[in-house]
Amino acid sequence: MWTSGRMSNAKNWLGLGMSLYFWGLMDLTTTVLSDTPTPQGELEALLSDKPQSHQRTKRSWVWNQFFVLEEYTGTDPLYVGKLHSDMDRGDGSIKYILSGEGAGIVFTIDDTTGDIHAIQRLDREERAQYTLRAQALDRRTGRPMEPESEFIIKIQDINDNEPKFLDGPYVATVPEMSPVGTSVIQVTATDADDPTYGNSARVVYSILQGQPYFSVDSKTGVIRTALMNMDREAKEYYEVIIQAKDMGGQLGGLAGTTTVNITLSDVNDNPPRFPQKHYQMSVLESAPISSTVGRVFAKDLDEGINAEMKYTIVDGDGADAFDISTDPNFQVGIITVKKPLSFESKKSYTLKVEGANPHLEMRFLNLGPFQDTTTVHISVEDVDEPPVFEPGFYFVEVPEDVAIGTTIQIISAKDPDVTNNSIRYSIDRSSDPGRFFYVDITTGALMTARPLDREEFSWHNITVLAMEMNNPSQVGSVPVTIKVLDVNDNAPEFPRFYEAFVCENAKAGQLIQTVSAVDQDDPRNGQHFYYSLAPEAANNPNFTIRDNQDNTARILTRRSGFRQQEQSVFHLPILIADSGQPVLSSTGTLTIQVCSCDDDGHVMSCSPEAYMLPVSLSRGALIAILACIFVLLVLVLLILSMRRHRKQPYIIDDEENIHENIVRYDDEGGGEEDTEAFDIAAMWNPREAQAGAAPKTRQDMLPEIESLSRYVPQTCAVNSTVHSYVLAKLYEADMDLWAPPFDSLQTYMFEGDGSVAGSLSSLQSATSDSEQSFDFLTDWGPRFRKLAELYGASEGPAPLW
Repeated sequence: MWTSGRMSNAKNWLGLGMSLYFWGLMDLTTTVLSDTPTPQGELEALLSDKPQSHQRTKRSWVWNQFFVLEEYTGTDPLYVGKLHSDMDRGDGSIKYILSGEGAGIVFTIDDTTGDIHAIQRLDREERAQYTLRAQALDRRTGRPMEPESEFIIKIQDINDNEPKFLDGPYVATVPEMSPVGTSVIQVTATDADDPTYGNSARVVYSILQGQPYFSVDSKTGVIRTALMNMDREAKEYYEVIIQAKDMGGQLGGLAGTTTVNITLSDVNDNPPRFPQKHYQMSVLESAPISSTVGRVFAKDLDEGINAEMKYTIVDGDGADAFDISTDPNFQVGIITVKKPLSFESKKSYTLKVEGANPHLEMRFLNLGPFQDTTTVHISVEDVDEPPVFEPGFYFVEVPEDVAIGTTIQIISAKDPDVTNNSIRYSIDRSSDPGRFFYVDITTGALMTARPLDREEFSWHNITVLAMEMNNPSQVGSVPVTIKVLDVNDNAPEFPRFYEAFVCENAKAGQLIQTVSAVDQDDPRNGQHFYYSLAPEAANNPNFTIRDNQDNTARILTRRSGFRQQEQSVFHLPILIADSGQPVLSSTGTLTIQVCSCDDDGHVMSCSPEAYMLPVSLSRGALIAILACIFVLLVLVLLILSMRRHRKQPYIIDDEENIHENIVRYDDEGGGEEDTEAFDIAAMWNPREAQAGAAPKTRQDMLPEIESLSRYVPQTCAVNSTVHSYVLAKLYEADMDLWAPPFDSLQTYMFEGDGSVAGSLSSLQSATSDSEQSFDFLTDWGPRFRKLAELYGASEGPAPLW
C-alpha cells in the first residue's frame, strides 16, 4: 500500500506551508479519494502517532497530491514530500523510482527513503502542476513491490506578479463642457497570479495624475469627468495616469500604471466675432465682374463644423454692386464685384456684412448670439478708360445708289473719364477690306468711299474705333451694320442665249419660242417684266410677240411660207422692261433658223442649199493677173534700192569731243512758292477752279485728270465737303488703270500707336509739347521765309491743312 507524508517538524511546516492530506479507504479493488482536507485535530493526531478511539483497521495514508510553493529562493533543494510503501521495512530493500513530467529534471527522489525534492525554481505562471508516476521495486530482484501509481504535484501561488495594462497606453475623447460623471473610457489591468487563491489577483484602480479633472472607479476602471465646464479652448489635451494595485490595494501589494491621453472634442460654444468693426478697401473701376475686392474674417474659437461661417450683406448702399461668398477652406468672406463700376458715377460704397454659424447647439444658445456684423467701406479708384460709344450698336440703311462721300451716319463716342479727352475716329480695316466706307477723324461722320452695289454686297459689318488723342492705347469700338437697300439699277435680260427654229411650212400664228428674263434687282413687290419687239423691229412682218403677263412671252409667226433659199436665219430683237422706278430695259436677240420639216412638223434639215454658179476664167485673164503681180514686185525692189543709196556713212569727227558736253539745269524750282504742280484751291471750290482762267501746266507732267469723278454729279460737287471731293478723286484714281499717278493723293489719318517717338506728323505741331524753336529760320533770308512762317513763332493758331 502506497503512502505519502511530509515532515512534521515546525521548521518545514512553517517555512513551506501546510500540506493537505486526504483520508481514504483502499481495499483490493477500490480506492476511495477524498477532496476534503483532514481536520486539524485528526492531522495532529496522525502526526503524533496517538491512538484514536475511532481508528479503523488497515487504514493507510492515501496519496495523490503534493503542494509546493513557487519561487523558492533557498540554496538547498526544496522538499516536496515522501513516498512510502507498506512493503518497506526500513532495511533498504525497496527501491523507489520516479517518472513522468519533470522527473529527474525538476524533481528528484531518494530511491531509498522515497523523499522527493525540487531542484529547480518553480513558477506557477509558467506551469501550475506536474503529473508524475511512482514505482517501488525490490532492490535485489528488481521485481515491483507495488503497482505503479500516478500522483500530482501542484504549485502553490504567491503574489509575485504586478497588475499590467495590456492595452495601454489609452487614447480617449470626450466633448468639452460635458457634465460631471460623463464616462470617458474603461481601462483594464490583468494580474498573472492565481485569482482563486488569496488576494494576489484582486486589483484596485486609483488615479495618480489627472485630478481634479477626471476620476476612476476603483473596481471597474471606468474613467469619468470630475470637473464641470471643461473648456477645449482653454485646455484641450490631458494626460491621466491610472494605477492598478493587487492584494485589494493593501499595503505590500504590487502595482502597475498606464497613461490615458484624453482629448476634449469641440462643441459650438463660442460665437463668431469680427476682430475689427471697420474695413477699408479699394477697387479699380475697371475691375471685371466676379473679381475679388477684399476679405473679411469673423474669428471663431471653435473648429471643424462648429467653426463654419456664412457671410451675407445685410445692409448698405453697395448691396447691388457687390457680393460676398464664403471660402470653405479658410472660413473667410470674399467680397466680389457684382456689376460694372464707374468712378464718375459713384466713388465709394458702404456694406454691412454679417458672419454667422450655420450649425448651432441648443444647449449653448445662452452663450450667443452666434453672429456678428462689421462695416466695409469700398472706394472706387479712377482709371483711364477707353472711349464709350452711345449707343453701343449702329444699324444703318443706305440705298445702293448713294453718292460717294455721302454721310450716312454720325458715330458718337465720349471719354467716360473726368478729363474728357478728345476722340479720334477710324475704321478697323479688317472689317472693311473693300474700303467702302470712311469715317471723319474728328466728327465721326461715316461716309461712303466707293459705290455700293447691293447685288454684290447687300450687308456690310464694319467696326468703328475711337481712340483717345492723349492716350492712343485707350481704344473703344462699336459694331456698325449697314444694310444696302435695293435700287432699280439693273435692267432685265435673257438668262441664256435663245435660239429657235421655224419650219418652211409654218402657218401664221404658230408658237416659235417662249422666253423669260432675269433681273438682279429685288423689288419689294416682286419682279414684273414687260416684253415687246424692239422699236427697229416693231413692224416685223415675219414674227410677233405676246406678253403672257407672268414674266414670260411667246414668239409667234406672223405669216406662213418661209424659204431657206430666201433667208435661212432671222435675228429678232426683243425689248424687256421692268416695273421699277425708274424703268430699266434691255434688248435681247432671239435667233431663229428656217428649217425643212416634214408634214408632222419634225425638223429634217436646217442647212440652206448651196446655189453656186460655175465660173471659168480665160487664159488672157490669167496672164493679165500674173503680169500685174510681176510689176508690183519690181516696184518694191526699186524702192528698197533707192533707200539704200540715200544712207550716209557715220564718220566720227576727230575735233568733236563728246566728253566735254555740258548740260545745264538753271531751273531749280520754286520751292514752297511753286503752285503750278497742284492748286489746292480746286479742292475747296472745284467749280471756281474750272470757271477761272486756264490753269497753269507744267511741261514735265501730264494734265490733271477730270476734277470730279464720273460717279459724282457736278451739282453734288458744288455743295460737297472737301472729304467728299477727295474721296471721289481717290476712287477715280484707283479705278483708272491707265492714268499715271501724278495726281494720286495719299491720306494718312491714322498713324498707329505705341511709338516711343510719338507722332511724326506736322499737323497740329503748334499744339504739341515739343520745345524746339524754329525762329532762327527768319535769319536765313527770303528763300526760307515760307518755312519761318510755317514753323516759327506765331500768335495765331496753326492752320489745319
